[in-house]
Amino acid sequence: QVQAVESGGGLVQAGGSLRLSCEASERASGRTFSLNTMGWFRQAPGKEREFVAGIRWNGDSTYYADSVKGRFTISRDNAKNTLYLQMNSLKPDDAAVYYCAADRKPLRFDYRYLEVLGQGTLVTVSS
Repeated sequence: QVQAVESGGGLVQAGGSLRLSCEASERASGRTFSLNTMGWFRQAPGKEREFVAGIRWNGDSTYYADSVKGRFTISRDNAKNTLYLQMNSLKPDDAAVYYCAADRKPLRFDYRYLEVLGQGTLVTVSS
């Protein structure tokens, strides 16, 4: 069973910034996701969950949804077992619950296999 804790959400004015974090591991074994592709999804009220950003296990490749490209930056610190999402120039349309995700298979690099891990953190953007 996976244990994932997202944090960093909150209320911010349009144009502001937030940094989300996610610490994830397998509860029983303590195994981390340092060898797994990870990413972020989001879901706004009344809308389907959508992919936001992904990062390869070693951090050398990233991918973004067009809607956040140039404004959001995904990164990871495998030594701290932590995934990040730096969000700048936030817009009201960015308001959503943001979820940490990972590919359960190590060393695979295909964002289609990302699965949401945690309960999410709420981001609210006021106009």
